[in-house]
Amino acid sequence: MSDHAAPRSAALHGAVPNHATAARDRAEAAPVAVAPEFPTPLRRAAGGVGTPTTPHATITAPDRPASRTGPAGTVGQSPIRPDAEAKVNGAFDYASDLSFDRMLWGHTLRSPHPRARIRSIDTVPAMALPGVAAVLTAADVPGKLHYGLIEADQPVLAADDVNYQGEPVAIIAAETLDLARRAAELIAVDYEQLEPRCDPEEAVENGNYFRYQPVRLGDPDAQAPAAVVVREYVVGMQDQAPLGPESGAALPTGDGGVELHVATQWVHSDLEQLAPCLGLEPERIHMVIAGIGGAFGAREDLSVQAHMAMLALATGRPVKMMYDRAESFVGHVHRHPARMRYEHAADADGRLLYVKARIVLDGGAYASTTEAVVGNAASLAVGPYEVENVVIDAWGARTNNPPCGAMRGFGGVQTCFAYESQMDALAEALGITPVEIRRRNAVAQGSKLITGQIVDAYDPERADSGRPFSPLADMLGRFKDIPVPPVPAGRDIVDLPGGVGNTTHGEGVRRGVGYGVGLKNVCYSEGFDDYSTARIRLELVDGEPVAFVHTAAAEVGQGHWTLQTQIVRTELGIDRVELLPNDTKVGSAGSSSASRQSYMTGGAVKAAAEAVRALWADHDLADGPLEATRVFRHRATKPMDAVTGQGESHVQLALCVHRATVDVDVELGLVKVVDLTCVQDVGKIMNPVALEGQIHGGSAQGLGLAVMEEMIIAEGRVKNASFTDYLIPTILDMPSMRLRIVENADPEAPYGLRGAGEPPTLSSTPAIVAAIRDATGLALTQIPVRPEHLTSHFGRQP
Repeated sequence: MSDHAAPRSAALHGAVPNHATAARDRAEAAPVAVAPEFPTPLRRAAGGVGTPTTPHATITAPDRPASRTGPAGTVGQSPIRPDAEAKVNGAFDYASDLSFDRMLWGHTLRSPHPRARIRSIDTVPAMALPGVAAVLTAADVPGKLHYGLIEADQPVLAADDVNYQGEPVAIIAAETLDLARRAAELIAVDYEQLEPRCDPEEAVENGNYFRYQPVRLGDPDAQAPAAVVVREYVVGMQDQAPLGPESGAALPTGDGGVELHVATQWVHSDLEQLAPCLGLEPERIHMVIAGIGGAFGAREDLSVQAHMAMLALATGRPVKMMYDRAESFVGHVHRHPARMRYEHAADADGRLLYVKARIVLDGGAYASTTEAVVGNAASLAVGPYEVENVVIDAWGARTNNPPCGAMRGFGGVQTCFAYESQMDALAEALGITPVEIRRRNAVAQGSKLITGQIVDAYDPERADSGRPFSPLADMLGRFKDIPVPPVPAGRDIVDLPGGVGNTTHGEGVRRGVGYGVGLKNVCYSEGFDDYSTARIRLELVDGEPVAFVHTAAAEVGQGHWTLQTQIVRTELGIDRVELLPNDTKVGSAGSSSASRQSYMTGGAVKAAAEAVRALWADHDLADGPLEATRVFRHRATKPMDAVTGQGESHVQLALCVHRATVDVDVELGLVKVVDLTCVQDVGKIMNPVALEGQIHGGSAQGLGLAVMEEMIIAEGRVKNASFTDYLIPTILDMPSMRLRIVENADPEAPYGLRGAGEPPTLSSTPAIVAAIRDATGLALTQIPVRPEHLTSHFGRQP
């Protein structure tokens, strides 16, 4: 970092708390005993030194999971988060708080058209504006023009064509943000508007798709069912809506390189995409993860990274970029909207005979992660149910709608809504309860998923009369002991649909109860080399052993900083653990997505701590620090077969079951979720309070998709890019939650844990919609459920 780029505040690295810089510098100058660096073996046993052992324990949590007994701050406890105080008192530095001497502000000029040809761009008037330092277009990209997470198809700046509304066309650096925005208005772009191609079904028919993935199993047409249910489902485009907008800062290093501080989910992936575009060797780009205000998949793709780096290199000054809310809505990917046709058939006992499904996901203009999302949608298309005859066809369409990519649930949310709705419809057709039809079809130890993957859920202590253990059947049975909330005799209007709007005093309000089951893969799938790296250094500071932990794992609110310290305390038996900045000076930790960081970086930290502990057994810390770096990998997976969809494509699978209770005002179409009860298998509780937060947060996003969240797109144009018009649940919309946490340890995973962040997002949505169906008698095949979906039937038999 050049002298003139020094931060104004010492809190620049405040995004990583408890950073003992002086102690670290002393340690770097001292002799170090270093363990040999090697990848962690692919198979690792569950458990570890100091790990509380509670096999098959179930924690009852009317309010929250109780903390375990044991040393303070270790695995199983709920220590105070290292960033908690700073976030509460406002001292925490988010990426949007960055500030540097001589800093310029960057801004992006975006296309107002979803599809157009660029005839010319005139930047002269903008450059003539006093205070403007640079105006750059595609012609100024120093390296490759395109980047992308899987396929490098997205231009840094549009050169000849724009393919979605909001596509970046030019970037500006100026003395103030207002000035940069005024300069953008002076850039004259001559567009030839073209008719946008926005229908994903038409795109598929015309061969415009990123991936087609079939799944074939058995012969559905040879079956003789007692009941067949055929329905079409529509899922709207949901936005991740992180409260912190895309932001960061780039600082020229004075030697032709650049240092970036940015809110991201995967700093090494950013570097891999960014270096070719900047025409720089990766070693000349230092990337640091800045303070993040939520992610949920929105920060997997590049946003400000390339633009602010280009501006910093062009001007020789630090450049900060920060989207406003409207720009954020068009500046990151969204959840894929979906159109799905499902056909389920069952025998008279309610056992599935076959499932047929046509799944069309709208990937928008560029690839992002659509290829992987399609794989998830296809492989999880039937959920955790046994069926021997399957025809699945899944596509990710290419259109001129906004690009779609990663969002919590990653392809599983859309299909879960469909297959759970189908299970309810089958139950109704056969006169079976929703719980019973799920129990009868639940996968068990030794079952095969539709891809041929074997379910590994063996539990001899819970085997029923010698039958294979079914985690799902066990979880469904736990609702018997959790009664549905009764309808109060006299209710305050605040507790009714419409609340303080005083829309009803109970007339027209009906109550319903519904269930939803979600099956979600954990970690990256289909043969991806998924790994994480951790470095731990143990030294004496003021006579006390202190462990310094260095990983590149992004803390996006899930509490991973806390978990790293818990693991180190558990394995080393020490109190003081300090976290070093998350950056590219250590090996990749992979993305904070796919519910994988506890598994992968947790595994890497555990392995590094074990190595340090082994060194410590033979060395005295008074003789110098000890250090170990470890790379953790999970067991190998395989790509899905391109024709049959068969293959052991997933590392780990996680189950969550919701029961929703709702009140519906059928006259006004208003819905109030009264209660959400959740049973989730987490393998091993690592941090009870953090786990509770993950389940609550995932359930809230599922509630949002069920009844309110949708980006409205008309002919490729976003119509509600603001929190005024795009609604997300508030604390007034979320009901009280009752949690039952099940621990079926996974022997492949560190401590036996099972990724927990995404499964609640899958199952909460269909449970809420099922409850609305129960209250109204309507089929409700589209989400979010809008008031007009309910009121259009008022006054006549549903």
